[in-house]
Parts: sequence; C-alpha cells; structure tokens
Amino acid sequence: MSAIKKVVLAYSGGLDTSIILKWLQDQYGCEVVTFTADVGQGEELEPARAKAQAMGVKEIYIDDLREEFVRDFVFPMFRANTIYEGEYLLGTSIARPLIAKRLVEIANETGADAISHGATGKGNDQVRFELGAYALKPGIKVIAPWREWDLSSRESLMEYARTHNIPVDFAKAGKKSPYSMDANLLHISYEGGGLEDPWWEPEEDMWRWTVSPEKAPDKPEYIELTYRKGNIVAIDGVEMTPATVLAKLNVLGGKHGIGRLDLVENRYVGMKSRGAYETPGGTIMLKAHRAIESLTLDREVAHLKDELMPRYASMVYNGYWWSPERLMLQTMIDESQQYVNGVVRVKLYKGNVTIAGRKSDDSIFDANIATFEDDKGAYNQKDAEGFIRLNALRMRIQAGKGRKLK
Repeated sequence: MSAIKKVVLAYSGGLDTSIILKWLQDQYGCEVVTFTADVGQGEELEPARAKAQAMGVKEIYIDDLREEFVRDFVFPMFRANTIYEGEYLLGTSIARPLIAKRLVEIANETGADAISHGATGKGNDQVRFELGAYALKPGIKVIAPWREWDLSSRESLMEYARTHNIPVDFAKAGKKSPYSMDANLLHISYEGGGLEDPWWEPEEDMWRWTVSPEKAPDKPEYIELTYRKGNIVAIDGVEMTPATVLAKLNVLGGKHGIGRLDLVENRYVGMKSRGAYETPGGTIMLKAHRAIESLTLDREVAHLKDELMPRYASMVYNGYWWSPERLMLQTMIDESQQYVNGVVRVKLYKGNVTIAGRKSDDSIFDANIATFEDDKGAYNQKDAEGFIRLNALRMRIQAGKGRKLK
C-alpha cells in the first residue's frame, strides 16, 4: 500500500499530464489534486477543469497568476538586466519558481503528501520545479513520472490513453506538432522537430508572436516608458499594472518584428540544446532599462551589477530562484534601483529597439561638466595630469626595472 495518499499535480489538461493524472491514480492508488497556472500562455484553461472532473478529481485549482508572475518574478529579474549566455531572456526559467511555490502552497492547503510534474528527465524544468519545492518545503515528496515509467514516446502515451479510457482529443493529439512549445507572458519557446539540426533554419510560419522584420511596418513607432525604482509603471503616460505593461509591449514588439532568438544553449543537466524564442516585450524592457540606468546609476554600481549578472542569470536558469545567494543578490540589486526613475523614449523599427531619448529627475549626468563647450570652470582639465600619472605609477616602476611587455 502506497504511503502517498494525496498528490498535487501541475496539470495542463494536455496529453502528457492527463496520462500522468491516471498513472498516479493507478500506480500510487492516491487522490490527485490538479493545479493549472495561468501565467499568460494565452490558452483557454477551463477545459482542463472539465477533463480533471471527468477523471474523478475533486479538488481542482485554476489560478490566474499573471500579475504575480510579472510583478514578483519577471520585474525583479529585469531589474538585474538578466541574460543567460549572452542572449537568452529566461522566459521559461522564470515561470518555474512561481509554479513550484504554488504547488507547495496547495499541498499545504489540501494536506497532500507529494507534488508531481510532467517535466522529463532530460530537461532543466525538473531541476527548477524540485529545487524550488525542496527550498520551500524540505520534506515534500516529489513524483516525476518521466523518471519512473516506461512510456518513452508519443505513440506509447496515446496507446496508454486509449487503453485506460483517458479523455484525450485523439484527432488533435495524433497530429504530432513539430515543436515542443512553452508560453507565458514573457515569451514563447520552440524546441524539437527540425530545430534539432543546428544548421536548419526554421520556417517563417513557426513564429507565433512576431512578424518577420522584413514584413514589419516601414514606419518606425516611438513609445515612452516611465520607470519607478527600476520598473515600468506607464507606457506613453498611461499607468498600467505589471502584467498589462508586459502584454502591451509584447503586442508592440511583435508588430515590429522584435524579439526573435535562435540559440544553442547549455542545459544544467549537461547537454546542449537548440531552441528558438520570441520575447518581444522583454527585449524592449531590457534595452530601455539599461538606458534609464545609464542616467541614474553610479559607474561602479553599474559595473558591479554587470559583473554579477551572469551569476544571477545562472541561478535563474538552473533553478536556484529560492536560494539564499539569489535572495542576497536581489537585495543588492533592488537597493541599486532606488533612483532608477524617469522616462525612456524608444524607437521600434523592423526588428530593432533603438533608444531615442532618456530623462530623469534623478539623473547624475551633468551637462555642465560633460560639455565640449566652455564649462566655466566646472571641470579643471589640469587635474587629469596627476590622475593619469598616479594610475601609471606601477607600470612606470616596472618599466624602469627593465621588465619587458609581451
């Protein structure tokens, strides 16, 4: 008899998680609680409720997490200007700690013994879900069916569904999508299919959110983004919630062919993986945030942030969102944002995001000092001589000792 009496399953209502639901009921003889998260994937989620009910599920959670997702996960990450391996804006990675958090909360609310997810044993998501769960509830049991069962292909999954009378739209499920896709308010990702050949260029109709830059409008569009403590709070003067800001920027960026990425990345589990991503709103956000910081951040603070960012990005990518080191870094990053206030004017044109202007009441750009015209004594150019000689002192000493430079 299984010691597991109740499991909270991260459930989409699709083929994989519908089979997992039935497999948990049969394999563990347990009650299953389903949890479906709305993080802005743009799909109708109520059908998941009907499917779960048809399979005897009594406790069904369908939660709108869009505002929490952007406010507490996406925005903090963008305050750090986070990019993984120089290009990836971490759209899938950043949704996982929120889902893990909610899985644990529901387990606590329902008295569940375990949580379960549909991530495979080859991917990063299993690590992200489970590291998050263990950080938030150390004694939680995690069931990862892909690491336990012997189902290894879409065909075997569909056969299992038929054999066990699992309510799946076989006509739809039988149409094998060429890609494995994941979407939320920050991005949509594509893996598998032809993308498994790094030399192959994806067809144009793969992309869902963005027009091709070649087909984007011939006239640029200007927008103004208002920042408060490092976060966008208004677009063109209209105050918006975090989720509304990102949704609006996705539409604007997609219209102008902004935010496409084709990347071979290094997964945490050890393999290289090729994926394609659309992150239109995030691409605009990153460029604009760096622009407002250029006015308002001290030089050494800005440079220190840039040095630490790759470490922060790896923490997010590898699943350490709830780790003490990420939380410590976040405190430092957020402290740096106290004066990151103002407005950035951005030009969107054929796949490009160009900064057209920036202004801030907290700017530390001093035109009286930086001017190429008469600065009226604001800066004494003679001071530079001593500055240079002192900075050259160690090199002058070594040269004086006859040390050769190679």
